Amino acid sequence: MDLIRLFRHLLIPAWLPLRRFPTRLRDEIEVQVAASERCHRGELCVAIEAALPWRALLRGQSVRQRAAELFAHWRVWDTEENSGVLIYLQLIDRRVEILADRGIAARVPEREWQEVCRGLEEAMRRGECRPGVLAAFDAVTKKLERHFPARTDNPNELPNRPRVL
Repeated sequence: MDLIRLFRHLLIPAWLPLRRFPTRLRDEIEVQVAASERCHRGELCVAIEAALPWRALLRGQSVRQRAAELFAHWRVWDTEENSGVLIYLQLIDRRVEILADRGIAARVPEREWQEVCRGLEEAMRRGECRPGVLAAFDAVTKKLERHFPARTDNPNELPNRPRVL
């Protein structure tokens, strides 16, 4: 167990890291998700979490494992074309994970998602959350446009509003 990580998550109030994602930025993310989804058949789901739950910390849960837990809990995988994508931002650890359902994972290599994650993490470290998020959405949209282009029938199957935990 990483005691420093445990104390950071338990002692830093959630509102502190969430200041970097105020309501107006979350509104902008919602608009970006909707705009992105008009360009491809992927279904984006965004989660922003300040601190991990204490039980997850005691188990030593990684950010990737937490993202997978939310991916399953919110049934991001349960879209008609297996085209769900979770973009998970863990603010205290300053980590980002992108998990794609099997329909997209078969076409977009994991390393491409990791490049987007590392770019957004670097922007978050510099305090440039808004430009980092917008650049990440642009990169995600381009990948999905190339590998999973839109069709005339393109239902919205997941909420566009970022979930703040």
